[in-house]
Amino acid sequence: MTQAPSRGRQENILVVEDDAGLRLSIQMTLRAEGFRVTLAKTGPEGLDAALAERPDLVLLDVMLPGMNGFEVCEALRARDAELPILMVTAKGEMEDRVRGLRLGADDYLVKPFGAAELTARIHAALRRTRLRARAVETTSFADVTIDFGAHRVERAGVQVEMTALEMRLLHYFVTHEDSLLPRQRILDAVWGADYFGTDRTVDNFINRLRTKLEKDPKNAVHIVTVRGAGYRFSRKGSGA
Repeated sequence: MTQAPSRGRQENILVVEDDAGLRLSIQMTLRAEGFRVTLAKTGPEGLDAALAERPDLVLLDVMLPGMNGFEVCEALRARDAELPILMVTAKGEMEDRVRGLRLGADDYLVKPFGAAELTARIHAALRRTRLRARAVETTSFADVTIDFGAHRVERAGVQVEMTALEMRLLHYFVTHEDSLLPRQRILDAVWGADYFGTDRTVDNFINRLRTKLEKDPKNAVHIVTVRGAGYRFSRKGSGA
């Protein structure tokens, strides 16, 4: 696994490709576009890199040793619903494209492809991600108003003190509204895949959020427990 030197906050593209020549060509193209590039040669190496590095986008070949691209895509989607994934197929067969999209890929490229098409599709996927992020920069529910950019939460007009980790957890809930979120998925997304926490870690922080934001923390209606499965967030509330 190779990584380009960082020059400030560059968006990081993880390239999972077993062809050494193509891998180098993609790396050079993306670096010229100003991206930071992480490289992986096999499916398992790519999955590990994605969970550890938390890249801004994954460029994922279908034909990989160890795990194929479909298996890697499915595993990533189980951990992160928002990570942009572009699948690369040599065949260009419709069934490969459909399978990749059904497993959660955002787009696909058919080999051989040119540098212009590669960078255009990557920029388009990242642009969609930025738009989603800006869409939830501010939000509200019940008597709670949230400004993630300003790191400010108010309840009934009174500012609520929030830690950085609590804000990350709240942001994750808001950006995955109405989705069932298992505890392990929350841990990986908010704390990081290399953090050795437990289900109790998540439960404790959710109790803290409920205490600060719910009208009745013991009978929460916005951050609700799905027994035996995880949690679900709703701005409308479970009684709506």
